[in-house]
Amino acid sequence: MALLGGGAVAIWHDIAPEGRQVFYDWHGNEHMAERVGIPGFLRGRRYIAAEADLEFFNLYEAASLDVVTGPDYQARLNSPTPWTLQAVKHFQKVARSLCRVAASFGPGQGGLIATLRYDLPDAAAEAHIAALSRDLLPGLAAEIPVAGAHLLVADAEASAVDTAERKARAEKNRVPRWIVLVEGWGDEAPFVELCRDRLSAEALARHGAEGPPELGFYRLQATVDSPD
Repeated sequence: MALLGGGAVAIWHDIAPEGRQVFYDWHGNEHMAERVGIPGFLRGRRYIAAEADLEFFNLYEAASLDVVTGPDYQARLNSPTPWTLQAVKHFQKVARSLCRVAASFGPGQGGLIATLRYDLPDAAAEAHIAALSRDLLPGLAAEIPVAGAHLLVADAEASAVDTAERKARAEKNRVPRWIVLVEGWGDEAPFVELCRDRLSAEALARHGAEGPPELGFYRLQATVDSPD
């Protein structure tokens, strides 16, 4: 499977213009390395929008949901560094989910990623996971422009915990409950066209999704692996 483990942290956000250089300096030189230094965190990636409602997407892959909801990560969130406190006050419109990886297909990672956030009735969850795992995701992963296709399901309660790091930001997080990620390793235009077709509101509705899905396209900026 293309994702490294069974857990993930998915974060979307904007950055205030006056904090942009602080963000890049902090995120590259301290934050990503700090996160993948937590036991069980395996890889961190940062993307910038090509066409999306929020400018940045960050993905941290972990060994399991227990890692991203567990005490080591919570301890880090409740003991932010001075540089973290300086940087996160510039975050805007944060959407953040602590997730289990419900399905993952594909041989690798790509420099492009499509992210899809949407809602689903709780009663439809089991059938939805089965349908996407059987048809939609493996079908996407088999396409030439696609490196991987994944389904993440948020732990809503754990994602909503109000930590010291969150309190340093002016706004509360949104918590996307259902997330599809599609990674591309070919040309951008056909990848975008494919994802728009396969991840349309109509296509998702056939599998029980509700409300307008939020689809965005991003380009990879940085990757940091765990030292272990």
